[in-house]
Amino acid sequence: MRKTAEQEAAEEAKLLAIIRESFVERMPFNRILGIDVLSLHHEQAECRFAMRPDLVGNYVRNILHGGVISSVLDVTGGLVAFLGVQQKLKGKPVEEILERFARIGTIDLRIDYLRPGTGEWFLARGFPLRTGNKVAVTRMELFNDRNDLIAVGTAAYTVS
Repeated sequence: MRKTAEQEAAEEAKLLAIIRESFVERMPFNRILGIDVLSLHHEQAECRFAMRPDLVGNYVRNILHGGVISSVLDVTGGLVAFLGVQQKLKGKPVEEILERFARIGTIDLRIDYLRPGTGEWFLARGFPLRTGNKVAVTRMELFNDRNDLIAVGTAAYTVS
């Protein structure tokens, strides 16, 4: 029996809610970073986190630690990779899609630090470059609260 558009939309909304909860609540390191998923769409994902004293890497200049920047961009890229997989598996049971989610892992990550990480909060945005059957490649950007581009990255993820 073929699903209606309403049923497909409801399943997709359910899946995205599960993914958001997984990234925000169930991944301990993401909780430590304070990441909140603002938007999920197959062409873009956005995550936000606030500056806190325990995320500072250079206490003299009070700037964000480079490891925090790379971690947040990696999380955002992984989220985008999953959204690409979700699009490829559209119409499949939620359980099958979530099983693929559990197998996603970073293969390669490149970060270019463009400016010091200063600001009250930061926004990470990710975009898919290509999602294949085995590998997804993503592009990520990190902005501060003044919309300054702090860092960019590209990453490859195993998605099979």
